[in-house]
Amino acid sequence: MPKSAILLLLLTIPGFAAAIESVRFEQGQAWDMQKKRLLYTESHWTRFENNLLSERTVLYRCADGTPFARKVVSYTPSRLAPTFDFKDARLDYREGLRWKNGRANVWFDGSDGYRERQLQNAPNLVADAGFDSFIRSRWPQLLSGYRQQLQFAVPSRLDSYGFHLQRIGPAVYREQAAQTFRLGLDGWLGLVAPDIEVTYSSNGNRLLRFKGLSNIRGDDGRSPLRALIEFPLADREVPAADKNRAQSVLLKSCQLS
Repeated sequence: MPKSAILLLLLTIPGFAAAIESVRFEQGQAWDMQKKRLLYTESHWTRFENNLLSERTVLYRCADGTPFARKVVSYTPSRLAPTFDFKDARLDYREGLRWKNGRANVWFDGSDGYRERQLQNAPNLVADAGFDSFIRSRWPQLLSGYRQQLQFAVPSRLDSYGFHLQRIGPAVYREQAAQTFRLGLDGWLGLVAPDIEVTYSSNGNRLLRFKGLSNIRGDDGRSPLRALIEFPLADREVPAADKNRAQSVLLKSCQLS
C-alpha cells in the first residue's frame, strides 16, 4: 500500500488526526480612568486547537511602544485556573500559577525573593485569564441575575480570595448591544476594595471593556494601576509566527507615567 494511502487511513483513526490550529489577535488600550491618557497597550495572541482555546500570549507595551511585560497562559490543566507566567521587566518581577499533583500553586519572584504556596482545593478557583472562561461558563445564570461566587487566586499575596460576580444590566459599547457585570470582594474587604466592572458582547463571546484595578503595577511597584481597558469589537486570524515572535521579544524597562 502506498505511504500516502497509509497516512490517509491513519488520519481517519480517532485520536490520531492532527489538531487543527489557528491563532487570533486583538489589541486592547489601557487608559487612565478619565480616558485622558494612554497608560499602555496589551496585545493578545490566542491559540486554538480544534476550535478550543489552548494558549494565550499577552505582550504589554508602554505608550511609546516599548514592550515591558509578557504573560503566557496555558489552559491545558484548567480552563478556570490556567497555568500562567507573568514577567514585568520594569520591576524585575515575575508571578504565576502552576499545577503540581492536581493542586494549584501560586508563586512570585521579586525584591523579596522567590516564594510559592499551595492553595486549598476549591471547585470555583479562578486565576488570571480564567476569569473570562468563568463568565462564559456561567453566562445563563449571570443573565438571570444570580450572583456567582468564585475564589480568585492572587499570586502576589500567595492566596486566593472570595469574590462575587453579578450582572449590572444592559449596556451599549461602540453602538453594539452589551452586558455589564460587577466583580467585588466578599466580606469586610469588600467595604474597602474597589469593584471591577467588565462589559461583554451581548452573546457573551467577547470582553469589550474592563474598568478597575489592572494586573499592571505603577512604576513604583507598589499598587496595581486603575485602568479603563477597551478592546475591539472583533479579533482577526494571524500567522502562528506572530505569536512565536511575541513570546521571544526582548522586554525593556519604560515609564507608564
